[in-house]
Amino acid sequence: MKPPLLLIGQGSHDDAYAAEFGRFVHRLRCRLDQTAADVSGGYLERATPRLSESVASLVARGHHRLVAMPLSLSRLSDDFGAAMEREQQRHPTLMYDYGRPLGPDPRVLALLAERLKDAAGELTRPRPLELVGARPRLRAVDAPAPEDLHVEPSETAVVLVGEGSTDAAANAEIHRVSRLFWETHAYDFMTVETAFVSVTPPGVPGGLERCRRLGAKRVIVVPYLLFAGGLLERVWAQALAYGAGHPDLDIRCAEVIGDCETLADVVIDRYEEALQLVP
Repeated sequence: MKPPLLLIGQGSHDDAYAAEFGRFVHRLRCRLDQTAADVSGGYLERATPRLSESVASLVARGHHRLVAMPLSLSRLSDDFGAAMEREQQRHPTLMYDYGRPLGPDPRVLALLAERLKDAAGELTRPRPLELVGARPRLRAVDAPAPEDLHVEPSETAVVLVGEGSTDAAANAEIHRVSRLFWETHAYDFMTVETAFVSVTPPGVPGGLERCRRLGAKRVIVVPYLLFAGGLLERVWAQALAYGAGHPDLDIRCAEVIGDCETLADVVIDRYEEALQLVP
């Protein structure tokens, strides 16, 4: 039997994030059940099950080696390493290997391209924020007819929005992703600018303002985030606030990457890669 896969989330008080994280863990559990590999998930903070609970459960079931996979699009923060070291102190027989972060895998960039395409094809503007189904979406009020909204890709800019960090290298990685995304999936667009939800500039308004000054008639905000939740709502709220002061600029907001089979493919490949690196 293969070692279990432990998916680690940062943790959030947001129910939408927790629900989507849980669905993704279940998806991986169904996929890897065919190869006799157990799958568990735990959070570093602010949500349950905590990482310590998930590790204790795995050890109680007789697992003393596992693959830890932080569900992160950027480089690993020290928080993940410190958390796993604490678990090893609690369980001296525990051995673990790390799976690499998910981005910028070509398949992740392709998922971003799909979200960009969906947003470009919808007559949506960030006015107002409404609840459509189980998830919030931006819906237009008194939207013009489609022919009035025709804008060429060369007049459309993209703002790729990362989470933001105190780690300069992690922030630089988001800029790298923006460039990769532009060259591989968005080269017909005017530009792909980088912005951050919090901690470091530019924020979403700063990214939108740069696009406006470059002459964009339309800007599509693409969150570089895994799951829906509070961070996505903050992205939308910042876009809303900026759009209220610039009604002539057509601003659209894309969805997050989300729970899907392609994302599961990337995680499984990282899991198998970690196993192969073990002597």
